Amino acid sequence: MASLFQPYRLGELSLKNRIVMAPLTRSRAGEGEVPRQMNAKYYAQRASAGLIVSEATQISQQGQGYLFTPGIFTSQQVEGWKLVTDAVHARQGAIFMQLWHVGRISHVRLQPNGDAPISSTDKAAEHSYSFTYDESGKPAHLPVSRPRVPSKEELRQVVADYATGARNLAEAGFDGAEIHAANGYLLDQHLNSAVNERDDEYGTQSKETRTRLTLEAFEAVAAVIGADRVGIRIAPYGAFNDMKPDPKVDETFLHLASELSKRGAAYVHIVLGSQYDVEPVVPESFLRAFREAFSGSLIVTGGLTKQKAERLLAADFADLFGFGVPFISNPDLPERLKNDLPLTPPDKTTFYGGGAHGYTDYPVYQPDLVAQE
Repeated sequence: MASLFQPYRLGELSLKNRIVMAPLTRSRAGEGEVPRQMNAKYYAQRASAGLIVSEATQISQQGQGYLFTPGIFTSQQVEGWKLVTDAVHARQGAIFMQLWHVGRISHVRLQPNGDAPISSTDKAAEHSYSFTYDESGKPAHLPVSRPRVPSKEELRQVVADYATGARNLAEAGFDGAEIHAANGYLLDQHLNSAVNERDDEYGTQSKETRTRLTLEAFEAVAAVIGADRVGIRIAPYGAFNDMKPDPKVDETFLHLASELSKRGAAYVHIVLGSQYDVEPVVPESFLRAFREAFSGSLIVTGGLTKQKAERLLAADFADLFGFGVPFISNPDLPERLKNDLPLTPPDKTTFYGGGAHGYTDYPVYQPDLVAQE
């Protein structure tokens, strides 16, 4: 019987276990959105995961929606990421970079020349926030700016930026790439028929037009590093960042599954529910249908425990299992899960921004320290 703690073959990679460190925005990049030694230490501490998926990393300045998140579009950023990949590989870990364009979840103060963010709609996302500078120059969470609908030529530039990101992450030493098409960001905005308001070949009228931009981004990255090194993250049924209920969700995503199979994608990473959902929002019937439509590996993430992951594995709903928040405060999470050791709760006040506190200062499990507590 399959186990969470057995090795798993993902394309040419041999993963030490089926546990994935899911992408976690921590807003701790240095000047110029460049990763630094502190970030390398953080990821190296968690290299016992079978696979690490990096924090979301913007492919351009236009793709940024939050302060202090790293990029992959300058030579300085590439050099900074080399610190991370070298540190992870030194501990026999594997790491993919998550490529990110936030679309309308941004603010004019983060955009080139103060332009409006781009999206599949000109409607601002309600109850959604960008992390930017306020009028006094201090970091603050501000309501996102109203977006604009870009031209087709501008979307071709976005696709080109994905290709540039792929070249840069390969130079930085990553083992592969994950395209972020989830959580209400640019690609998700196009996939959702209730948010996408375009009426052209990237518009809302058919499953082919809704998935076009996402598939073009995938093809651009795969052309650089190979499809067997490219995964994609999706959040069907997700409501985060004002994603409206989508009556065509199954049609869109099952079509996407089939098209990604044809293109040889390494995996699809399905978000079962965000940290704001009490329970997973993706029904198991959808997971089963997606499993049948997609021939590659499946990762599921969202509210998992060891027991929930084991049940999903035994039922063959997925191959790999992502843990996000638990990895923040438990750098040795696979060992703790394997041996049923207690988990350290995280300090939520240190999730975003700051320094080493709440980032690299969580210890591995030490029985003596637990006894003293």
